[in-house]
Amino acid sequence: MPQQTANDVKHRMVPSPAGRVHVVEQGQGPLVLLVHGFPESWYSWRHQLPALAAAGYRAAAIDVRGYGRSSKPRAADAYRMLELVEDNAAVVQALGERSAVIVGHDWGATIAADSALLRPDVFHAVGLLSVPYTPPGGPMPSEVFAQMGGTGAAGGEEEFYVSYFQEPGRAEAEIEPDVRGWLAGFYAALSADTMAAGSPDPHFVTRGGKLRDRFPTGRLPAWLTEADLDVYAEEFERTGLTGALNRYRNMDRDWKDLTAFTGAPITQPSLFIGGALDASTTWLAAAIEAFPTTLPGLSSSHILDNCGHWLQQEHPEQTNELLSTWLSTLPTS
Repeated sequence: MPQQTANDVKHRMVPSPAGRVHVVEQGQGPLVLLVHGFPESWYSWRHQLPALAAAGYRAAAIDVRGYGRSSKPRAADAYRMLELVEDNAAVVQALGERSAVIVGHDWGATIAADSALLRPDVFHAVGLLSVPYTPPGGPMPSEVFAQMGGTGAAGGEEEFYVSYFQEPGRAEAEIEPDVRGWLAGFYAALSADTMAAGSPDPHFVTRGGKLRDRFPTGRLPAWLTEADLDVYAEEFERTGLTGALNRYRNMDRDWKDLTAFTGAPITQPSLFIGGALDASTTWLAAAIEAFPTTLPGLSSSHILDNCGHWLQQEHPEQTNELLSTWLSTLPTS
């Protein structure tokens, strides 16, 4: 099959329950829907689009509701998981397909997992990057995150970043005056080659301080060029951060909405890829160990060495090979 080029990339807007979703697609063949995390956009899949197209797939990366060129409802509860799942199903339909493989990274991994859980009629396989599947249920999320605070190594009182993000307007006040600088620091803090070993954990905020107080400074991670950073920064400078942060502000709503699925496994064929240096992999090690129960259709699970959180950008060739190999084993519908 001939190698796809950048000229083959198509941008389109398709209808969704919120209004419209921005889709960037490349290639022909079975549909693979790519869902990004925070704080990213469809652009985080820029290395996967041509690779999957060349492997014989129709790769479609979306801007999640609230990001980029997709619709941005004003109501905070419009960003609950049930709504995002229906957006994904609507994209598949709008692209003229009956079913798809769904692959997600970071928040996109959770959105992809819940899409497979709630809409098995549409999503016949699921790939999870960075964040392993944890079935719905357990304690209320806000209570768990509140307990993750406490006293830090330096003796000051600390707050977990999710709790920080959940308060409306608070993170926006930190990020939006300097979107580009904040993103550069956040990406660097969670990248293998720039994370500051031995420094205070960037997942926590000192009371009265800012999250960026713990970000490394001085250089970008190797995977992120100045031009790449401009792409991300320009989108968030245009849209603001509220739509993206509203995902964190719906976690208790999701917990209630998904009560009927407490403890439910995802039975479709699945794949997991994590980074060895990613807190999502280490903190959620028990979730990975539970895969035989929670992901009984798991085809393979991989932990990438010398890799942080942004794995499909930090190690694109390895990620592409793992995705393509897994996809080749799947039925097309």
